[in-house]
Amino acid sequence: MNICLLGNNLTNLVLANIFLKNKINVDIVSQTPAPILKNTIRTIAISNENYKFLKENIKNFSNLGWPTSIIKIYSEKNRSSELFEFKNKNENNFYLLKYIEFYKLLRKNKFLKFLKYKNYSFESINKRNYNLIINSEHNNPITKKFFPNKIEKNYNASAYTTIINHKKIENKIAVQIFTKNGPLAFLPLSDYQTSIVFSNNSNKLINKKKLLEIINNYNQKYVINKISNVEKFEIKFSFLRKYVYKNILSFGDLIHKVHPLAGQGFNMTIRDIKSLSLILDENIKLGIDNGEIIAQKFQQNNKHLNFMYGVGIDSINSFFNLDNKFKNNLSEPMFKIFKGNKFLNDYATFFSN
Repeated sequence: MNICLLGNNLTNLVLANIFLKNKINVDIVSQTPAPILKNTIRTIAISNENYKFLKENIKNFSNLGWPTSIIKIYSEKNRSSELFEFKNKNENNFYLLKYIEFYKLLRKNKFLKFLKYKNYSFESINKRNYNLIINSEHNNPITKKFFPNKIEKNYNASAYTTIINHKKIENKIAVQIFTKNGPLAFLPLSDYQTSIVFSNNSNKLINKKKLLEIINNYNQKYVINKISNVEKFEIKFSFLRKYVYKNILSFGDLIHKVHPLAGQGFNMTIRDIKSLSLILDENIKLGIDNGEIIAQKFQQNNKHLNFMYGVGIDSINSFFNLDNKFKNNLSEPMFKIFKGNKFLNDYATFFSN
């Protein structure tokens, strides 16, 4: 089976490594050279189940990632007692890794094949007789022509990420505080480093000094020695209305973008990769190499689930925005019920994973 991956990005590098492991021929096609990422401080939170999947399928992946055992949720009103905590018995909750380290590991595969075209179309790509074309690029000609229709919500908000260096501590507990200005997350990266993600409910620019003031205002355990550069990106909710055109399957954050408050953006993509891998495996065993059938099956299995999951994350953000207007008088009684009910507690932890 021959597969074409449109886009030189992290999603396609993961796909390519897994396909090659399963002896599927794959080309990574792009209009632009590989992105220069040496200065990025972005981090990725990988859920425990997704980490196991990547460890099984990506060589040396187990060398990456710092484990977090508990996630504690706090409100603006009460920063000393958590509203809720997510904890998996005898297992870590998630692993945090540096984007650049993951990217470099994936690029090491000597069997990766990159093709660069200045301009291409569906017709020119199709001449190479690919069974399946997987597209995860936002601005290429195929996306613009065949996948223009989206459900979108602009939050008019921006997320800021940085890494703090601090005095060494046992650092296995992540903290998310729903502040009056947006969610602020402290995500352990090592015993002496922690990643910060602040989702500001405004497009008003925050500089490095101001971000450090916000961090210090809510920081209760780190003695900070240094703060890295700050990266900023706009927050949007976006879902493609259709994933498939003939044998082209749209994929990755092209098909879904969600609010970063739950750290689920790339986890959704990994779950999509797991689903697609199973569909491919089933069809190859049956001798079916029709890319359109495979693409349609993926859309049928995953589109509604991705949308409901994304809407769920959006609803959490809307709830806490409303909760802050009512001085957290909504969240405290609600989470008291969650904490006191084992079924709801277990279900919330399962959902987060």
